[in-house]
Amino acid sequence: MNHEESDHVLLHTDGHAAYVTLDRPKALNALTRPMVLRIAGALDAWEHDPAVATVVIGGAGERGLCAGGDIRAVHADARSGGGSASAEFWRDEYRLNARIARYPKPYVALMDGIVMGGGVGISAHGTVRIVTERSRVAMPETGIGFVPDVGGTYLLALAPGELGTHLALTGAAVGAADALLCGLADHFVPSASLPAVTRELAAHSVHEVLERHVAAPPPPGELAAAREWIDHCYAADTAEEILRRLRATGVPAAQDAAAALLTKSPTAVKVTLAALRRARRLGPLERVLEQEYRVSRAALSSPDLVEGIRAQVVDKDRDPRWSPATLEEVGAADVDRFFAPLGEHELRLAGSASSPEVAW
Repeated sequence: MNHEESDHVLLHTDGHAAYVTLDRPKALNALTRPMVLRIAGALDAWEHDPAVATVVIGGAGERGLCAGGDIRAVHADARSGGGSASAEFWRDEYRLNARIARYPKPYVALMDGIVMGGGVGISAHGTVRIVTERSRVAMPETGIGFVPDVGGTYLLALAPGELGTHLALTGAAVGAADALLCGLADHFVPSASLPAVTRELAAHSVHEVLERHVAAPPPPGELAAAREWIDHCYAADTAEEILRRLRATGVPAAQDAAAALLTKSPTAVKVTLAALRRARRLGPLERVLEQEYRVSRAALSSPDLVEGIRAQVVDKDRDPRWSPATLEEVGAADVDRFFAPLGEHELRLAGSASSPEVAW
């Protein structure tokens, strides 16, 4: 067995499996650029290592796989550094997301506990995505004046009906059953079985291990029963009309969604809706990540990103003062600027709509 430790990422190999463990438990394993680069380097090495048949990623600590990117660092960079460090972080992170999606060996993501934002990016693009009864999966970016990234708009645009629109705009977290329904995960395994799954992957194929440990069904979810009002309300062309429909349904859960929507950055809500609709037309993941990079860089010069992180994470007063303050005040030009070409700064990713064959 071989172990390496550096930059809050533990790497080791055992049998024919290679393991990545995010190791910043006090920060809920939030991703930094050195962590992203270390994971990418390990994937490069393991791809060409005939001794490695399977890659497994998990998180240290009891709370979850990963709460996302290190947004405190983004806040500090946007305030004092002009955002250049954040732009470089996202460039490397989105490259890693695309790499994971095209990885030619089985990539097993243990999506136990909290899996949000960047945590979704390093797991939900994998070959085998395992959720447990503890899983809470979310893209909560609109609550900090940001827009779902790391391929999140690609994944959510593929969810059945308008479920992805609901999750993207409200930032709602889902459990195992709903993650499976939305296509964010593949298998339910009880959390108590994860140590055995991890251990057995060193000696057995992914199929053999899954056959022993996948349980059905997971605890009941909430979204399947809500499809009628979700699909109706979120099919609207504008955020204002979505809000109006949610309020008009008379369904308590829809009223809750409307209330949640009103707490989010109006600009982020409108840009997120536009990004999702555009993602459906863009085709492969790489094209959507390129769009997300434009949006993310534009967010650095939007007042809502700094204000949202301040309110939710830095000062924790939970009282962001959005600018503009209402959906009606966000015009088409305000949204369009997030999608403007970046010229020489564009993220250009190789890749196509077809994934390589993965030998299981």
